[in-house]
Amino acid sequence: MTDAATGSRSDHVSDAMARPGPGAVPPWEPLAGWRVRLWSGRLTFRVHRRTAAVCGLAVLCAALTLVVSLCVGAYPIAPPDVARALFYGTGDRLAVHFVNQERLPQALLAILAGGALGISGAVFQAISRNPLASPDVIGFNSGAATGAILVIVTLSGGAGAVATGAVCGGLASAFLVFLLASKGGVHGVRLVLVGLGVTAMLGSVNSYLLTRSSLNNAQSAHVWLVGTLNGRGWSSVRLMALALLVLLPAAVLLGRHLRMLELGDELASGLGVPVDRARIGLIVLGIGLCGVAVASTGPIPFVALAAPQIATMLTRGPGVSVAAAGAVGSALLAAAHLASSQFFTALGWVGDRVGWLALVDDSQRNNQLPVGVTTAVLGGVYLAWVLFKRRGTGRA
Repeated sequence: MTDAATGSRSDHVSDAMARPGPGAVPPWEPLAGWRVRLWSGRLTFRVHRRTAAVCGLAVLCAALTLVVSLCVGAYPIAPPDVARALFYGTGDRLAVHFVNQERLPQALLAILAGGALGISGAVFQAISRNPLASPDVIGFNSGAATGAILVIVTLSGGAGAVATGAVCGGLASAFLVFLLASKGGVHGVRLVLVGLGVTAMLGSVNSYLLTRSSLNNAQSAHVWLVGTLNGRGWSSVRLMALALLVLLPAAVLLGRHLRMLELGDELASGLGVPVDRARIGLIVLGIGLCGVAVASTGPIPFVALAAPQIATMLTRGPGVSVAAAGAVGSALLAAAHLASSQFFTALGWVGDRVGWLALVDDSQRNNQLPVGVTTAVLGGVYLAWVLFKRRGTGRA
C-alpha cells in the first residue's frame, strides 16, 4: 500500500521503525488517517489526517496570497474588477493588462516554482538523511547559475537559451557533487561538505565570468542571479507547468520509498525497496525539479531548505512528506513574492506616517524587490531560530 499524502508505505513495520523528527509522534503510535481504495481495490493508499490538513491549509494560504497579489500594486485594483478582468477580460484596460499579463503569471509561477523547490528539498534531505542537504546548499543552484551565466555572457541568449543552460549547469554540478560524495554510499555530512566546496568554487567562477563580460550582459546576469519573478510571463509559467505535469507523477510513485530510505540501505532493502534504483530515480527527480525552477526564476535560496522542515514540524510525522513539502513551498514562495512586491510601498507608507524620516523616495515606491532577497533574509532568520531552539541539545 502506498501513502498519497506522505509518499511512503503505510504498513506498521515502517511506522514502527521510522526515525522521528522534531515534534514527531512516537514511532509506535500510528498516524490517524483514512484508507482509500480505487479501481476495485487495485490501488490502495492511506491519507493521514494531519498531513492532509496541513496540505489543505498551505494550498489555501497560497490561493489567498495569489488573490491579494492580483489586487495590490502600483495600480490598485478592486476585487470585483479583478474578477471581471480575470474571467471575462472586460473592464478597465489597465486592469485587464495588469491582472492577466503582469500579476497573474508571476503569482502562478511563484506557486509552481515553490512547490517544485519544496519537493526537491524533501527528496535530497530524505536521501541524505541530513536537513541541510537542500539544492541551494549542496551546489545545484550555483551550477545552474554558472550554466545560465555562460549562455548570457558567451551567447547573449534569450530566455529559452538561458533556461537550457541553467538546467544543463544544474545537472553537471549535481553529477560532480555526487561523484565526489558517493564513495561507499551517499552520506549526509559528506554530501553537504562536498556541496559547500563545489558551491564556493562555482561562486568564484561566476564572479570571474561577470568580470569578463560586457556591461549589458553583466547587468542581465546579475539580475538573474538574484532570483526574481519580476518580468516573468506566461512562457515561464508554461515551462514550469509542463515540467510539473511530467515530474509530479514520478514524485508520487517514487516518493513512497523516501521514509524507508531514511532508515538506511540495509533496512530499506529488507523491506523490499530497490535501494539503488530508487535512489537514482529520486536524485534525477530532485535535480529535474530544482533545475526547472531555477531556470524559470533564477536561484531562489532557502525555500528548498525550509519547506520540508516546516512541513515535518507541522505534520508531526516521522519522515519527510513530499506532498506537504510541496504545498508549504508553494505557500512560502507565494508569500515571499507578495512581500517583495510591496516592500518599497510599505517602507514609503511607514515614512509618511513617521513624517520626519524619508525611507523611500516617491520614484522608488513602485519598484519590486527581487524575491530572492526576501527569501534569503527570511531563511537566515529561520536558521537562527532553529539553532536557538536546538541550543544545548547537541543536534544543531
